[in-house]
Amino acid sequence: MRVVLLLPVLARLGLARQIVFPPVAAIAANGQVPLRGLDEEIEDDVDLTTDSVGGLTSFAHLPYVPCFAPKADEEIEKYDIAVLGAPFDTATSYRPGARFGPHGIRDGSRRIRGPHSWSIYSKRNWFAEWAKIVDCGDAPLTFVDNTVALKQLVKAHKIISARQANNVSIAKTPRILMLGGDHTVTLAALRSTIDHWGVVNVIHFDSHIDTWNPHVNGGGVTEYASVNHGTFLHIAHEEGLISNDSSIHAGIRAPLGTRQRDYDNDVECGFDIITARDIDEIGTKGIIQKLKKRVGEGNVYITVDIDTLDPAFAPATGTAEPGGWSTRELLTILDGLSGLKVIGGDVVEVAPAYDNAGETTSLAAAEVARSLIGLMVQVPVVA
Repeated sequence: MRVVLLLPVLARLGLARQIVFPPVAAIAANGQVPLRGLDEEIEDDVDLTTDSVGGLTSFAHLPYVPCFAPKADEEIEKYDIAVLGAPFDTATSYRPGARFGPHGIRDGSRRIRGPHSWSIYSKRNWFAEWAKIVDCGDAPLTFVDNTVALKQLVKAHKIISARQANNVSIAKTPRILMLGGDHTVTLAALRSTIDHWGVVNVIHFDSHIDTWNPHVNGGGVTEYASVNHGTFLHIAHEEGLISNDSSIHAGIRAPLGTRQRDYDNDVECGFDIITARDIDEIGTKGIIQKLKKRVGEGNVYITVDIDTLDPAFAPATGTAEPGGWSTRELLTILDGLSGLKVIGGDVVEVAPAYDNAGETTSLAAAEVARSLIGLMVQVPVVA
């Protein structure tokens, strides 16, 4: 009886909606062009360049330029800011893996595209202003000899910065954003910047001071071992590459090796200290103010160890220290440094093997890199 009563209802439903199957599976018969076979002619009106994210992975899909090619300036595409990878991690004191940092940061930047990089905060797009920004790829570094590798990296920096800039009406000397790599690579950068910019003030974002006396940390083994990611700023001071009284650390929280000696040595190297917990007292605005006051009007090199961030935000690093800043706090501080004469910078100590499935560290590092590019674009610096 129930079946008989349902039959008229089903009949009316069938009349209410006609089911039409498309001629090609999953393609509606509404004028949409069906997928063609490989043997059919490809349509000429299909554009593969529209906001493309294909091809090899460069930082933020920037154009790749073979900066190290033995060619004259007129044969190499000109640029104003160059991204350079430094795949080096054989001077670490704990977990290795940062040689893959440049690859990880570039992977983290895949969501960044120039046409869609208008900041919600500044209302500016650093990729659409005066500076031609490119990716030079990774410096070719040996992995069996630290001394040779650092010399190779210095040479890579000097080649890139020696080429004539693209927009010479604003600045003739290109600047470099380096992707590390353990923190020792910053020493190579500073050995190059001295040629164009002279002695610089360093803003050093890190959980460690990295000014340890090389004759104490590593040098007690061999002189070769004394050059490492915990001593490079001391060495930069000894070589006269950085200022004696206007550099500063930010985000420091790792334990020291001595009660007072490390502090005294740090002061001799020209550094003041902002600890990680200072943010609880003075906030991001107070930290920005202290950083700007310390470096003043001089040329500034900004180096960011990703372990400035708490391991909750950046687990993929060689020597993680709990109690760090959040990604938002670090980005707020970096963006607040607008107006400084930033002659170069780096993001280092990203070791992707320790990252999570969401690539938290790589994403954060890529965003830090974008902020550093923004600072360089805002203020052109004449060498």
